[in-house]
This record gives sequence, C-alpha cells and structure tokens, in this order.
Amino acid sequence: MTDKRRQRDLPQINERIRYPKIRAIDTDGSQLGIMSPEDALRIAETKELDLVLVSDKADPPVCRIMNYGKYKFEQEKKAREDRKKQHTADVKEVKMRYKIEEHDYQVRVSQAERFIKSGDKVKATVTFRGREIQHSDLAEDLLKRMATDLEGIAEVQQYPKREGRNMMMLLSPKK
Repeated sequence: MTDKRRQRDLPQINERIRYPKIRAIDTDGSQLGIMSPEDALRIAETKELDLVLVSDKADPPVCRIMNYGKYKFEQEKKAREDRKKQHTADVKEVKMRYKIEEHDYQVRVSQAERFIKSGDKVKATVTFRGREIQHSDLAEDLLKRMATDLEGIAEVQQYPKREGRNMMMLLSPKK
C-alpha cells in the first residue's frame, strides 16, 4: 500500500484536515463560525479534544470539536446494534411423499406456515421412491394444494418442478 493510499484511509482529524477554511461546531452544538483549521484546532486543544471532519461535502467543510475515541466507539456500537437487528431469510425445507396422509399433510403445512411467519423461505419437497416417479402429476397437485393453503401468507417464488427423484417448490413470505 502506498503512502498516499494509507493517508486516505486514516480518519480526517486534527492535523489531517487540509482545507483553507472550515465551519467549526463546538461540543454543545453551537456554531463557532468559519475559520482556518489551525484556529479551530487550537480551540480544540485548549479543551483537550479533537477536531473531527463531519461533512466534507458541505461548503465550507464542517468540522466538530469532540472526543474522537468516544465518537468512534459510539459509531462501532451503533453498527453492531444494526447488525444484530438484521434478519437473514434462510431457506427451510418441508419434506413429504405424494402418498401423505391428511393429518401428516396438515403438520407439514403448519410447519411451513411457522417458517414463513418467522420470515424464512420454504422449500417444499416431494420425494419419489422406485416406480413412484410415474405419479409426478399427483405430487404436483399436492404442492399446488400446499401453495393454495398458504396463499394468505406466502407467494410461490418457484413453481413445482422435477429435479431427479424429487419435485420441489419454493415459497416466500408475502411483502
């Protein structure tokens, strides 16, 4: 990494602020006015704080007098909280055979419903054994029935299709 690149990655605080004029903001949020970065840095040093570039897009750029270590810690803490609240949609699978009994089918539907309500996608799979593969039309009917049973909360993302000895369909939560 070159010296210039390393300089750009560093945060713009104190002596690294290179603008002819900046707008300085005090710790309490009051404006100190437009001044040179050296004058603002002197004010920050008398308070034993840092001069931090807040917005370089403004004209003139805005700098704030604050404790940079504390500011950086708060930013990282906020980013961690945001990551914690994020939910990733996983794909959960519901497996069955085309000759499934009614009660077992209802159990699979309620499982799929629970997964969809928690924000996950559901992959409904019907497996075939031996000569059962001849009855793929019955399996397709079963998957379509499941889609209609769940149409209040889910939408079909991928219609039933055969993949080898399986037939699968993908359901996702409605927006």
